[in-house]
Amino acid sequence: MKLAYKPDLEEAKQRWRAFWEHEIIDRPCCVVTAPLDGVEPVPAPAYLAAWDGDYRAVAEQFDAHAATIYWAGEAIPFRDPSFGPEMFGAWLGADLQRAVDSKEDTSWAVPFVDDWEAVLPLEFDPGNVWWQRTLQLMRTLAEVGEGKFLTGMLDLHSNADALASIREPKDLCMDLLLTPDLVHRAMQDVRRLYPLFYEALYEACRGPQRGTIGWIPFYCEGKFAVTQCDFAIMVSPDVFNEFFLPALEEEWAYLDHTIYHYDGPGALVHLDAILANPDLDAIQWVPGAGQKPLIEWMDLLKTIQAAGKALQIYDAPEAIKVYHRELKPELCCYCTSCSSQREADELLKWLEDHT
Repeated sequence: MKLAYKPDLEEAKQRWRAFWEHEIIDRPCCVVTAPLDGVEPVPAPAYLAAWDGDYRAVAEQFDAHAATIYWAGEAIPFRDPSFGPEMFGAWLGADLQRAVDSKEDTSWAVPFVDDWEAVLPLEFDPGNVWWQRTLQLMRTLAEVGEGKFLTGMLDLHSNADALASIREPKDLCMDLLLTPDLVHRAMQDVRRLYPLFYEALYEACRGPQRGTIGWIPFYCEGKFAVTQCDFAIMVSPDVFNEFFLPALEEEWAYLDHTIYHYDGPGALVHLDAILANPDLDAIQWVPGAGQKPLIEWMDLLKTIQAAGKALQIYDAPEAIKVYHRELKPELCCYCTSCSSQREADELLKWLEDHT
């Protein structure tokens, strides 16, 4: 595989292989982008630019944008193909509603489950409109991007988050108390569908030929996805371990490499259970709104590394130098953006000199 916008792709792939093996070549993995010198910048298409159905226009705009970016270090050009974060629920039959008059361009699934007994087992219709739109978008991006950029793996929001997208979260909490057997049945259904969905998406983005990359921009030559369970913040460790951890463990075992999007201090009660799984490679810790910044969670970051898990660290270039002095380099992937090619190259050289 060659990518016109990433002439040093083979070198980047070597470092990604080392990262997944928790090894160092000469510096930690560093995903860094900057404006390309001497070219007029082209904006990337908006997050939900494909909503209206002109997939080729979105792909061509991203192509023009990617050509103006310096993809330095282990940064690999890719487009995140999505109609929003709750696609799993949409594929199960929920409609998607787009935010209107909001600063954030996003969407959410409209819950449709009033009674689990009436909808179980959860079935998948291959003709589902959002499923077909997803495949068409990914295939168009893969076609336009051939030899230039990759098509990303979706933000899947599977397991408990899938149930919470089709059943109001407060009602799902009550279900765990009043009808736990029905929740177990629903979870079995979404667990059964996860590999079915993934395999089709993997083919659509040409993963067997190109490898995979996700919205957390980690690259894998096999099957990679970001995993998460945002609903975990709503439940006790006993409930999490019984109902939802088995689904996550299946996802981690199924994928070749994966990272867990860990969101908010309220979910830290589950940290030991999550870190104990040998199939999970890495953690992205997101403190959440109103919390102290990432750099002030150094003790937690060290605890995660002590359990043998790598970290995604997203911060400013100067902050990365602080993390690098504190954390194990073989268990870090730094993600940042710079104002120029020179600044990007200087950061990478600094990491080499101080590793």
